Amino acid sequence: MAKILIVEDEEKLARFLELELAHEGYAVAKAGDGRTGLTMAEGGGFDLIVLDIMLPELSGLELLRRLRRVSSVPVILLTARGAVTDKVSGLDMGANDYITKPFAIEELLARIRVLLRPRAEEAAEDEHILRGCGIEMNTLSHAVTYAGAPVELTNREFVLLKTLLTNRNIAMTREQLLETAWGYDYMGETNVVDVYVRYIRQKTADNVITTIRGVGYMIKTE
Repeated sequence: MAKILIVEDEEKLARFLELELAHEGYAVAKAGDGRTGLTMAEGGGFDLIVLDIMLPELSGLELLRRLRRVSSVPVILLTARGAVTDKVSGLDMGANDYITKPFAIEELLARIRVLLRPRAEEAAEDEHILRGCGIEMNTLSHAVTYAGAPVELTNREFVLLKTLLTNRNIAMTREQLLETAWGYDYMGETNVVDVYVRYIRQKTADNVITTIRGVGYMIKTE
């Protein structure tokens, strides 16, 4: 669930935005002045900020200027009709978009969706990324890198490495690894796991996979 911060001193508008955004499934927090808004924004945890320019204590533009020193969170400015200078200044300071008051809530929601889409895609992609000991594996594309360099793995090597990465910091027995990478009906010797571990080490580094004596293998990240 994306979390949105509303920085708006007009209480009725802030409440309206809060209800509409909550209805759309967003988690919402509010600040009624620029200084409070800056403190909350700098605290992090927000996926997007809806920021009014005309605020007490600290203007929206000054808030944005200070925020950009520490954060690249998307910001949509709320501006007065015809305030061209404010729009230009806001965009120059790092605002991602602006919307002019009064506005249709549907337009604001559409702009929010556009700005959140890349983050949602990154988050979805990250769900398919496994990392450990310098290895990064994309389980969808089957792309694997070690220390940033691409690594070509056979399908069996990929499945074996994926099993170890998925269960990193857990000692996996040879039997467990056989069941995952070779299947329950595999009738060969368990030392085939040792052979494929050696292949993976040759393509990455010896310390990527740790041998746990009397047990099997593990990828340690702790």
